[in-house]
Amino acid sequence: MIEALKDTKIIDKLGGKYKLTALIQKRLIELMEGQRPLIENTVGKTRLEIVVEEILHDKITVEFPASAYAEQQRVRMQENYEAE
Repeated sequence: MIEALKDTKIIDKLGGKYKLTALIQKRLIELMEGQRPLIENTVGKTRLEIVVEEILHDKITVEFPASAYAEQQRVRMQENYEAE
């Protein structure tokens, strides 16, 4: 499962390696503090493997504050407009 971290698919899914790293770190802390995994089969898996599988199965994702999301959309629209 850790091999999935070498694939750009998981990085693209979240919008970059820094967002991926932040999400993994946040979720690992949650698991260490006692939250339950969001996937069924966790036998023999490390916490990191569980987090990666949760991401791949869309159980967790990065959430943006409303203002940051709006700014991101504005920038994308501007870039699309300039590209035309």
